[in-house]
Amino acid sequence: MAALIWIGAILCLAGLGGLVWCIFVAAGARREGLEGEAMEARLRGLVAWNLGALAVSAIGLMLVVTGVILG
Repeated sequence: MAALIWIGAILCLAGLGGLVWCIFVAAGARREGLEGEAMEARLRGLVAWNLGALAVSAIGLMLVVTGVILG
């Protein structure tokens, strides 16, 4: 079960890294001074990445919890 915990931890960290990346991209768009439709277009593309990173992180956390419970 240790392998399950490690795989889950790696997935969780990868998901958190993706979330941090999304934050930096959104902050960069704000720093560029984008407004209106340009900002909306940039953030609309970012939403899918954000949800994907959140899903990967949640799956990783589920694997860690499952590994701890079964171990």
